[in-house]
Amino acid sequence: MAADRDEFEYLAILVHRGHLERVDAEALFPRVQAGEALDELLEQELGWDPRVVKKMRRTRGGETPEIPGYAILGKLGTGGTADVFKAREAKTSRVMALKVLKAECALQPATRQAFIAEARFLERLSHSGLVRCFGVARSGTTFFSRLELVDGKTLLEELDGGRSFSEEEALNIVLEVSQTLSYLESQDIVHRDIKPGNIMLSRSGAVKLIDLGFAAESDSETDATDSTVGTVAYLSPEQARGGAAADSRSDIYSLGVTLFHIVVGRLPFESSDDRETLRMQVMESLSSPELKSRGISPHLHYFIEKMMAKEAEHRYQSFEELAEDIREQVVGRESLDFESQVRRKGRRRP
Repeated sequence: MAADRDEFEYLAILVHRGHLERVDAEALFPRVQAGEALDELLEQELGWDPRVVKKMRRTRGGETPEIPGYAILGKLGTGGTADVFKAREAKTSRVMALKVLKAECALQPATRQAFIAEARFLERLSHSGLVRCFGVARSGTTFFSRLELVDGKTLLEELDGGRSFSEEEALNIVLEVSQTLSYLESQDIVHRDIKPGNIMLSRSGAVKLIDLGFAAESDSETDATDSTVGTVAYLSPEQARGGAAADSRSDIYSLGVTLFHIVVGRLPFESSDDRETLRMQVMESLSSPELKSRGISPHLHYFIEKMMAKEAEHRYQSFEELAEDIREQVVGRESLDFESQVRRKGRRRP
């Protein structure tokens, strides 16, 4: 009896996650294709311990972690160094998110230390716009942090799903994020990785800022490595040059790129070459026909232009200043929006 496709996929997972050498997988492949049981082959031909074979099967080669005291309910997402799972804590029955450091990353001391530091960093912060952290722990060789579960999607997931954001929606999101970043600013913390993939919208409408993996104290030095890890398209010119001190005005620039992205539907500076993107951010002026269209208000155009000014001193100088400006604009728009007032009055009726 020939094996089904799931067995070949599982064999590939074992190789991909480093549990099985490619040469061994290639030797087993024709026998699995002929219908022999893969688990038996791992035991008999490669000498795997039956307990290991069973664990690999239960966890799909370690894709799903086994952590005592937690029932894994499903996978929520994956990143460069960690996977996030929905889990129920047995002791309290509380459902939360477990951010689990990938096994290969746990072997790297610097990455492991950064993962632990991020969790401890987040644990001491308290703001409604941040995902709460309930601590970091270790089970055997597995490192994980316990996080508040946010039922929703990131802005990037929404954009990838084809969603478009109205000017009103975009401004309200940026206002919420600005208020959260103003709190971080009061704690002398710069996020340094503001982008749609790090902003979540819950089903209830809450806006949450996630992933403080690159966060740093104000004025701390960065290097070129810090400024080119997965966030090239959202970097400020000073970050793109490399070696700039951490500054909230860089976060303001990145939030401006995010605002542009969710309103226009594309990035302001794009290239298949990261180095070219960095050059464009430093050298080229912001130019977009969409910003000059009748669908974009002069106020929104102004916000984006000021947030994305090439020179930091020409941007908003604090998130409090930015939030106040946007708040006045949002309130002003609502006071002139008759339909919005009717909707609000309708909701207040018994």
